Amino acid sequence: MDTPIIHIVDDDAPARTAASRLLTAAGYAVRAYASGDEFLATAPPDTTGCLILDMRMPGRNGLELQTAVAQREDPLPIIFLTGYGEVHESVRAIQRGAIDFLTKPIEASALLDAVARALERDATDRAARARQREVRARYERLTAREREVFAHLISGQLNKQVAGDLNISERTVKLHRSRIFEKLEVDSMAALARLAMDLGVDPSNDGAAARTTTAN
Repeated sequence: MDTPIIHIVDDDAPARTAASRLLTAAGYAVRAYASGDEFLATAPPDTTGCLILDMRMPGRNGLELQTAVAQREDPLPIIFLTGYGEVHESVRAIQRGAIDFLTKPIEASALLDAVARALERDATDRAARARQREVRARYERLTAREREVFAHLISGQLNKQVAGDLNISERTVKLHRSRIFEKLEVDSMAALARLAMDLGVDPSNDGAAARTTTAN
């Protein structure tokens, strides 16, 4: 696994340097940026780690950078820093997924604790996204008809009921079911149902093809 990188974005040079030294001394790999635009222009988009972000900066502010980072395929968890501590900004940041909101001057223990939680969140979120991409790739192997059968099966219908709804033979349903299990790499209806939940595939209630949500 890649070494996590702690990205610090703060236009306050002394604060940026102090945080960098603290985290480097704690054994973390650190990169520092003087603005949100510098971070977006130079930071690799696919690294593991987290983002320590000043709320108030010239140009792109903290919430605006949070929005830009959230649009990435693998967004980094964010810890916000501020010298002001406005309650409404704190609430907005946390509601939008921030790990924590720390007020300057920042206590070393509080920052280290927040970073540890952010890295744990990053690892958990990346594993979940990898799982979703992997099961999505399996689902894409199914033909249009197999997806129809899949949607009926996860709604709890028996082979005979699926055959009646789709106007095909029960033998054909069994054949589709076998291929679905093989392509999705499952061996039971329980496993098929769990995979459907991971995919966001709706059970079919009226014979319509499965509707799938867009993968992150």
